[in-house]
Amino acid sequence: MRAGGALNADPYEIKNNMVPYPRIHFLFSSYAPLFPSTCTPYSPNCSEITSRCFEPIYMMAKCDPGNGKYMAISLMYRGDVVPKDVSASIAWMKSRRSINFVDWCPTGLKCGINYESPTVIIGGDIAKMSRSALMVCNHTAISEVFSRINGEFDLMYKKKAFVHWYTAEGMEESEFAEAREDLAELQADYKECASDNVDEDTAEDEG
Repeated sequence: MRAGGALNADPYEIKNNMVPYPRIHFLFSSYAPLFPSTCTPYSPNCSEITSRCFEPIYMMAKCDPGNGKYMAISLMYRGDVVPKDVSASIAWMKSRRSINFVDWCPTGLKCGINYESPTVIIGGDIAKMSRSALMVCNHTAISEVFSRINGEFDLMYKKKAFVHWYTAEGMEESEFAEAREDLAELQADYKECASDNVDEDTAEDEG
């Protein structure tokens, strides 16, 4: 994007590849490796950092990718990485069958490489590494996040907690119910995307 490298990816290209339908645009990411600056870390190779990007512990949203399927993946490497190692790492991951795509988009994986070394904040908590990987994905497991939000909302709304703050500013109580219903529909949309056959009428409506 900003620096030289191989397999460069344009931000607009990433957006177009990651979002199959307008409503299905909630992405989450992972980053590896992450070592505290207080330890003396070794430098994981390309296969290791690729594998870690797919582990729940490295993901920036609390959801399990094992509960659902990927619709699109963008892997962006930085530092001492070459295309040959990237291809081998992806092939190894696919051979383990640890990347499950929806049947209607079986090859939605894009890669980019930036040869600039990863940077960290001097004196910060994260150790500097020679290579890193950032994964941005569109995965049906994001519906787990929506489910938690709805559950927490239901508990608070049942007690009318903080509702008066919003109604005092002119918000109608019906807007809470509408927002709750919209998020529940979005959760259902993502679950439908995980099925092997997406309803074409639904896809057209979302478009």
